[in-house]
Amino acid sequence: MDKTTGKFTITNNEGKEIECDILFTFDNNETKKSYIIFTDNTLDENNNIKVYANTYDPEGKSLDLGPIETEKEWQLIEGILSQLQEKVGESSEQEGK
Repeated sequence: MDKTTGKFTITNNEGKEIECDILFTFDNNETKKSYIIFTDNTLDENNNIKVYANTYDPEGKSLDLGPIETEKEWQLIEGILSQLQEKVGESSEQEGK
C-alpha cells in the first residue's frame, strides 16, 4: 500500500493484478479492528462505482486484507458510507447554488 498515492495493487482469482484506490481507512474501538474502504474503479450494473471493504493491519509490512466477519461490522461500514454520501450530496448542492 502506497500511502502517498492512496493506491495499492491486489491480485484477483485469475492472477490478474488490479490497481485500487483507497477511499478511506478507519479504526473501530469496539471491534478492535482497522478497516480499509477502496475501489477498483469498475462500475456495477447501475453504473455506480464499486466499493469494497476489508480489515487490514495498518502496522503490517504488506497489505493483508481480511474479511468482514459479522453483520454488525457490515452495518458499521454501511452507516459510515451513507454518512459520507450524504455529506458529498450536501456539498454538491451548496456548490450548485
